[in-house]
Amino acid sequence: MQTYDSYKSSGIDWLGEIPSHWECKRLGNWFEERREKVSDKDFEPLSVTKNGIVPQLENAAKSNDGDNRKLVKMGDFVINSRSDRKGSSGLSPLDGSVSLINIVMKPRNVSGVFINHLLKSNGFIEEFYRNGHGIVADLWTTRYDEMKFIHLAIPPISEQEAIAAFLDEKCGKIDELVSVKEQQIALLKERRQIIIHEAVTKGLDTQVEMKDSGIDWIGEIPEHWEVKKIKYLFSVIGGGTPSKERAQFWNGDIPWVSPKDMKFKNITTTEDNITKEAVENSSTTLVKKGSLLVVVRSGILQRTIPLAFANLDLTINQDLKAFIQVSYMNTNYLYLFIKGCENFLLNEWVKAGATVESIEVQLMLNHLIILPPLHEQEQIVTYLEEQTSQIDLAIVKKTEQIAKLKEYKQSLINEVVTGKVRVA
Repeated sequence: MQTYDSYKSSGIDWLGEIPSHWECKRLGNWFEERREKVSDKDFEPLSVTKNGIVPQLENAAKSNDGDNRKLVKMGDFVINSRSDRKGSSGLSPLDGSVSLINIVMKPRNVSGVFINHLLKSNGFIEEFYRNGHGIVADLWTTRYDEMKFIHLAIPPISEQEAIAAFLDEKCGKIDELVSVKEQQIALLKERRQIIIHEAVTKGLDTQVEMKDSGIDWIGEIPEHWEVKKIKYLFSVIGGGTPSKERAQFWNGDIPWVSPKDMKFKNITTTEDNITKEAVENSSTTLVKKGSLLVVVRSGILQRTIPLAFANLDLTINQDLKAFIQVSYMNTNYLYLFIKGCENFLLNEWVKAGATVESIEVQLMLNHLIILPPLHEQEQIVTYLEEQTSQIDLAIVKKTEQIAKLKEYKQSLINEVVTGKVRVA
């Protein structure tokens, strides 16, 4: 890709040097704010997402401002003013209405498709955020009266259209590659679960005599395996949250786990830590290293059951339970059983009709689980660790490739829409 013949200083940090023939003006010169209020009964409710403007899903969280929304016309650019929705914006392909928290702008004398790339570039997103106000990052807001002073560098209309066409083509190809790799990851995860499910319900010996397990979705199991309720194999500890108003309970040296910490198989660090005094004077309990932690209340239970091992002594909040082995079952085997049978267990354990998805703990404890002899459990754990480690490595590599593709896409957009490189 080539550069332009000559450049000039924009005088603006986020833009730097721009092509000599580009105009650098405040955003307010290129847009008119649309502030008309309407009802979502007359104008379809729209959602402002990082992927653009889309019809609001039926199960989306609803506000109480159905008769107090902003009008959006096809071709308007809409951006969420809140920092906790950073990057949520786009050119609307539809007429409709959005929450008052969004800024709606009608482009004037500028190509909408070019603007869609420019205002979704990382450079502009950070400048938009910088021009806002607030007490803390999560509550940071940018109003139109603040953003209208942000400077934009705009080329002639024919060049805007050429840039937009170039980026649509290139970004489309990158998005296709990302989609292919995401599908590959989904297939790898499916393959991983099938391997685990087969091992924890059928064993490793294909020649062994089988018997009916009495569990419809499991079917037959090796004849010498047992079927037991979970509550006879593990003890379960709950947790709690020390008072936030008592400063002496927080910023200690005892890890305190909440669902946001349950991102990896092993818990080694936590976002929050509490003091010994908090453990002694609250409903949280000390959980020993090696225990299996299970999230029992979270919206993520729509899709998966988060599990993790405590790699150190720690405490947990009320949205988790800790399983401690008391009988002839390996905790690693329980982890694999839940992961391998997750789709079935979600249907049987998760409480229907709750405001937030929750596992009914008594259902979980009374649930039947397959119990091979301890030495077979250990063999299955070793086998699955070998098999799944290869799949996990492949998933990590493809995830890294996706991250690099997305990084390249953003870099390409930033370079082109600010004139650092020239589109023929």
